[in-house]
Amino acid sequence: MLTVIKLLHTVIWAFLAASIMVLPVLGVLRRFRWAAILTVIALLECIVLAANGGRCPLTALAARYTVDRGSNFDIYLPNWLAEHNKVVFGWLFIVGELVIFGCWLRERLVTSPRTATRASRGANQRCN
Repeated sequence: MLTVIKLLHTVIWAFLAASIMVLPVLGVLRRFRWAAILTVIALLECIVLAANGGRCPLTALAARYTVDRGSNFDIYLPNWLAEHNKVVFGWLFIVGELVIFGCWLRERLVTSPRTATRASRGANQRCN
């Protein structure tokens, strides 16, 4: 049963890690809807962790089947990554969100009505 729990935990972790890693790419590609969906999923995971005292609920489940309490006893990750997982992916999430925000802000400024009006005036002046 421990193997099943570790495998499930690893698959869920891989999805969340990939979601966080792709956030800045989605920002650069201006796929803001997808970025918002993945952001909500990552924030839901943060809520689950916070509600469970900073631990994944699968950790408590896996603890029933082993006496091992190493950083990676409940997941198939290298020990150093399991130990620093929250810090590493927390920073990657913050950086990804900043990239998304910067790309979104730049797009809004470029396509704002004021900028569009200035651009059309400039085009008219160049044609005259």
